[in-house]
Amino acid sequence: MLTINLVGGLSVLGSYVYGLEANPETRGQIWGGVPDSLQPLYTVSMLLAAAGYFLFTYFVFFRLDPEQSRLGSSAGLGRFNLLYVLILLPSALWLPLTFEMIEAPSRLLWWSICIVLWVVGAASLAMLAAIVKVRSPRADGARWVGVVGCVLFSIQTALLDALVWPAYYPF
Repeated sequence: MLTINLVGGLSVLGSYVYGLEANPETRGQIWGGVPDSLQPLYTVSMLLAAAGYFLFTYFVFFRLDPEQSRLGSSAGLGRFNLLYVLILLPSALWLPLTFEMIEAPSRLLWWSICIVLWVVGAASLAMLAAIVKVRSPRADGARWVGVVGCVLFSIQTALLDALVWPAYYPF
């Protein structure tokens, strides 16, 4: 799980740094048609989502016992690993695909971006459900940390990124 978060997290951050630095003339176009009035909401939500990611990851890393945790009929934290991969891998693809779409728009790229955003949104909602449902001896007292963090993260990923952004992004 640590490796997934380190490699995946660095991939996401690296894709953002590289994408924004390599495309100074077009970086403003990643907003698509999102109105100027909504952009500050996005900025605040992105910061809250990042904080939320650290909160729910704290819960998963430090409050769940890998030996004693159960999620439904499954023991251990394997499902959490899968959810982290489904959040981080597509997140690292979004910005490169978006800059490619800006340079050479195509229906295939548009649908690829939408699928990437939908996968991340669905995985973040699945992470929220998993945090609510997981059973572990040390989980209950700190569960609210994971739930609040994942709600903040899911508002950004499942609502703003997966639904609002594509609705405003012109093809």
